[in-house]
This record gives sequence, structure tokens and C-alpha cells, in this order.
Amino acid sequence: MLEQFKADVDEGLSSQPKFLSSKYFYDKLGDDLFVQIMNLPEYYLTRAEMDIFQNQTDALIEAIHVKTDTNFELIELGAGDGTKTKKLLSRLLEKGYAFEYFPIDISQNALNQLEDSLKREMPQLNVNPQQGDYFNVLSSLKPNQKPKVILFLGSNIGNMIDERASAFIYQLGENVHTGDKLVLGVDLIKSEEIVLPAYNDASGVTRAFNLNILKRINDQLGANFILEQFDHAPEYSEETGIAKSYIMSLADQVVHIESLDTSYDFKAGEKIQTEISRKYNDDILANILKLTDFKIIEKLSDRNGYFADYIIEKQFSE
Repeated sequence: MLEQFKADVDEGLSSQPKFLSSKYFYDKLGDDLFVQIMNLPEYYLTRAEMDIFQNQTDALIEAIHVKTDTNFELIELGAGDGTKTKKLLSRLLEKGYAFEYFPIDISQNALNQLEDSLKREMPQLNVNPQQGDYFNVLSSLKPNQKPKVILFLGSNIGNMIDERASAFIYQLGENVHTGDKLVLGVDLIKSEEIVLPAYNDASGVTRAFNLNILKRINDQLGANFILEQFDHAPEYSEETGIAKSYIMSLADQVVHIESLDTSYDFKAGEKIQTEISRKYNDDILANILKLTDFKIIEKLSDRNGYFADYIIEKQFSE
């Protein structure tokens, strides 16, 4: 994993324009900062999707078409702290559904915390945490033939450009069976006045989260980034429906990474792209799904129409 981190950092900082993968936000500090972000007043996404999971739980269960007498697998990609999912888990248990919950996350720390909280709150829940690559875990589960419902929430799909999102969903389809469902949480296109503050909060937590990727390179790869010489620089275009996060160099400077034995030049004002956050509507999602085996069967939105959970189903046989 460290070798992959080194390779990805070198590739990103050697490119023009420079970039770093958003997956490297998440170490222990990054996990904690993201939990703080989700509770910020500006960060509407969590509250909007929570509105769906809390107030439309039965409608969500009905939409995924699972039967109480059929043992199924509920698989969550990027489970995090599971705050929203716990509403669904609790209701499924109350209604007598037979299922096993598989939270998957790149962060072992996040999985440990989630497992501990679930043991306290829902001791009767059959939970099987999985750390690692989504597709490796899904591939290992596919042979058992049990019906599967995959959760990919929080508009995490929005971190991918449309072509990659389509390829990602197609690959999901390769690891499940006809009739299996994907609950896909997406942020809907809105005005800049609503969206941009969610990525640039007044208290600076998102700034710390973005810059933590440089701290992680310092700590794990022996770099000498001076964090005070970089700043958080988010952008959003309502026309394209895409928000982008950048780290901007505040001066001409050179950074050396010891484990790579390489130095990287930065110009004042030069940006490193760390994340995109795509916003959606029905047409954009339908276009992404065109080259996959999935079809939209249901859509649930929050009361403000800020966010949607689409239920999509694999339509074709392998």
C-alpha cells in the first residue's frame, strides 16, 4: 500500500497540471476531519441524505424489493461511520429481515469504530467488516448467489468523472447478479450559493481536510511540505455541475520527498487538484448508465430536492 501511495504521489506531482488522489485524504486524522465536515452547517449533503434515510426508510426498503424470508447481503462501499446506514439497518431488523451487513472501507480505523458502535447499538446485527478494494471484496462474495443490495452513498460517485463513473458501475455489474440492486446517493445540481460553502466552510475544517493530504505525504513519505505555504482553493460551476477542490501554492517553492528521492517545483498560484464532486440530474445519470447493465427503477429525494438516492437494478444475465 505504501508503494502504491509513493507511485501515485510521484505520478500526480510530476503531471501538468498536478493532481493527488482524493483516496489519500483518509488516515486517522482525515477520518476525524471528514466526520467534522459532515456535521458542519454548510455541508448540506449529509443532512439531505439523512432526511431520506430517516424519514423515508420504509419507502427505501420497499424500493430495494427484498423479502423478509430471503437471506440477502447488504454491502456498503465506503461505509465510514455508518450514521445514515444505521437508520436502515435498525428498521430492517425491526421488520424481521434476514441479512448480513458487509461494510467495506479503505480505512481500517473507520471500520473498527463502526464495528464497535454497531456491537453496542445493534448486538443482534450480523456484521462482517471488510477492509480493502471494493471489487476484490465483491468478487469474493459473488459465488454465494445470495441476493445483494449495494449501498454507495454520500455522492461518492461524484468524485469520478462521468466516463470513470460509468466504468465503475459497469464493473460493479460484473460482480453481482441479475436483479441485484445498487442504492446510489448523488448530489443534485444547485446554485453556487448553496454548493460552494459546503466545500469552503467558515471554520476552516475543509481546508484542514484538503491540506491533510500534504501532511500525510510529509509523515509517510518524508516530504518537506510547509503547509502554511499552501491554501485550499475550491471552485464550482453551476453550468457543468462540477465542484473541484485544489491545493494552491502561495509561493514559488521546491518540495523534496525523501522516499522518492525527488524534488518537485511549484509556482506561486499553481494548483494541485485533489477532488472533483459531480452534481447530477436524471439525464446525467441516465447517460452514465447507458453502457452498463443497470437501469433506474426508483428515485427518492430529500424534502428540499438537494439530494437523491437512486435505486438501480442489474437487468441482464451474465
